[in-house]
Amino acid sequence: MNDWNVVVTIQQGKFPEAIQFLETIGRVSKTNYYNVLVMKVNDVEQFLVDLDKEIKAVPALESIISRVLPATVNFDFQMPAEFEAQITQAVEAWVPQLAGSSFHVRMHRRGFRGRLSSQNEEQLFDHFIKEKLVEHGAVGTIDFDNPDFIIDIETVGQRAGVTLWTREQRLRYSFLKLN
Repeated sequence: MNDWNVVVTIQQGKFPEAIQFLETIGRVSKTNYYNVLVMKVNDVEQFLVDLDKEIKAVPALESIISRVLPATVNFDFQMPAEFEAQITQAVEAWVPQLAGSSFHVRMHRRGFRGRLSSQNEEQLFDHFIKEKLVEHGAVGTIDFDNPDFIIDIETVGQRAGVTLWTREQRLRYSFLKLN
């Protein structure tokens, strides 16, 4: 599936159960990466609510699914520069929300080994956001302990998704596991 908007990591040995469950709430596809599935859902917000209800009703699902990360901005890329340009565009739109707040960028890369470094990209976008905040006459602090916001970047091969998560969302949806 090339048009995913959700990345799901599965607990060891739980692949069949995870696919069976996830197919009840969206289109699921295997990837070339170990214990990683992708999904396409019509409404990310509704998906979060539905998944949260399912996990609360059947707590055993938490032993099947490790992490679930929906993405609100998705794109395909061929080169690292193209990836960075697309992320820059998405992140820049969130700068007003980040003014006066604490944040950090977290990236989970699958593919592009040796061409993209998660740590380097996280630092690049942390600094980019701080520079943009200054340009807007605002401040923001990088906080890894309990930030107001986390910008999550997920890649699977040559497709990426990025989302701005609030502290409240992270507390509500335990399956996000952003750190």
